Amino acid sequence: MINERGSDRTIQSLKTGFKIIELLRDQDGGYLTDVSTQLDIPKSTAYQYLDTLEEIGYLVKEDSKYELSLNFVSLGEYARTRKEAYTLAKPMVQQLADKTGERAQFLIEEHGRGIYLYTDQGSQGVQTDRWIGEQRYLHSSAGGKAILAYSETRRVKKIIDQIGLPAETQNTITESEKLFRELEEITERGYSINNEESIDGLRGIGVPVIGPDDMIFGAFSISGPIQRFSGDWFQEELPDLLLGTANELELRLKYL
Repeated sequence: MINERGSDRTIQSLKTGFKIIELLRDQDGGYLTDVSTQLDIPKSTAYQYLDTLEEIGYLVKEDSKYELSLNFVSLGEYARTRKEAYTLAKPMVQQLADKTGERAQFLIEEHGRGIYLYTDQGSQGVQTDRWIGEQRYLHSSAGGKAILAYSETRRVKKIIDQIGLPAETQNTITESEKLFRELEEITERGYSINNEESIDGLRGIGVPVIGPDDMIFGAFSISGPIQRFSGDWFQEELPDLLLGTANELELRLKYL
């Protein structure tokens, strides 16, 4: 069924299918009752969706439990590798992780959320629940705030209107005025700081990468425990390292 709202035409059944996929991803699989209850649809309807997705190869069923199939690996890898940012940023993220021993990431913005295109963990990097391809809030991460700071104001306002500023920890910025003040500070110093705003006990530094068209291309970031992320290492050495890496990528983009 097509749901028409003004000039916006959406296929509701397609939306429902993807809601089921996302539900099974978030819950690490699920049963017919889970899908029916959480999406508030009849069991017969939920079964039709699940059976169809299994038939075309995007779900597998084991002992009545449905899980995403490995077909999504192929789709995800295709979507990632077609991004120029991935090819260019991957070796640089690896170098950052090797040099610092910490967790390094490259983030882009898509549909108002941050997407990790590549992450690498150094010798003492902290393992978190973040994974490649995961969608994250921009306002609560170092890389995300770096992207917002160098995005057009109207774009930032649109993201806030659509997604909001949900709290992930007690340090997360949840007021738009406070966020815009911080974004101004980021543009003044050239890098962003995540002070336990997405995960308790974790800090991060992020820097933007600006493309030849003066549009934001993405952001590098490094994160680690507050015990190590302090003093000159956190306030001077890490920002300098990240800024140098971002500048190198910007030069490569300019002369592609």
